[in-house]
Amino acid sequence: MEVPEIITCVECGAAAGRLTTPPPDEGFSPGDVVAFVCPDCGQRFDLVVEDDLADPI
Repeated sequence: MEVPEIITCVECGAAAGRLTTPPPDEGFSPGDVVAFVCPDCGQRFDLVVEDDLADPI
């Protein structure tokens, strides 16, 4: 499953880079926790990968 390298920091709006590397043979799977950190404000974000096929709430 694809997870972006960069997300927008919800604290300051800067580009937060991914810290977590995907497993080499599998990539990310639903339920995996992926960490991002913002270089501007130092905020860390831990996001859970969701299933692409799940029904949106």
